[in-house]
Amino acid sequence: MFSDISHERQQSLLRQRNILALTSTGLGLALIVATSLAATRDREVVLLPTLPKQLTVTSAGVEADYLELVTRDTALVLLNRSPEGLDYWMNQILKLADPGSYGRLKADLVRIVEEQSGSDVSQAFVLQSMTVDPKGLTSEVSGTLKTFVGEQVVASDDRRFRFNWTYRGLRLALSGFVALPPTDKSKEAN
Repeated sequence: MFSDISHERQQSLLRQRNILALTSTGLGLALIVATSLAATRDREVVLLPTLPKQLTVTSAGVEADYLELVTRDTALVLLNRSPEGLDYWMNQILKLADPGSYGRLKADLVRIVEEQSGSDVSQAFVLQSMTVDPKGLTSEVSGTLKTFVGEQVVASDDRRFRFNWTYRGLRLALSGFVALPPTDKSKEAN
């Protein structure tokens, strides 16, 4: 009787051992297949013709080069506008908006669109300098803002603008922008 119980127990342990061995072998093969697929998978790099070098995005923070390139493109889209393309202009800026600031930004942009719709007023911005602060997630651009009525230049002023950004996950998003007061050139000369 003890030998029958012992034999049944040994057979049960033998079945468990065999199932464990098959499972381990299956998982080992799956690991080998997954590793080989990962090693032979094509690497994808997004290439933009306007980037001077390859950039990486990490969750650790924003690189200064990346912030500078995004600021440059955003400033040129935001500060160059004409009445014919206002809807497109607003939609492109809102694609960059931080979800928490979307409503406020949209209200500001709608106000600009309403003011400029149906007029002949256009503006062009000539970027002259830029500073970025990746830690503070801010950037400033300086340049000449030209205002046109039709084809006639009616104003040409040196202006500065600050862009505020948020960085969540791997997404850099626009949270606000503001025109800064002009720098006092008489203080800079002293």
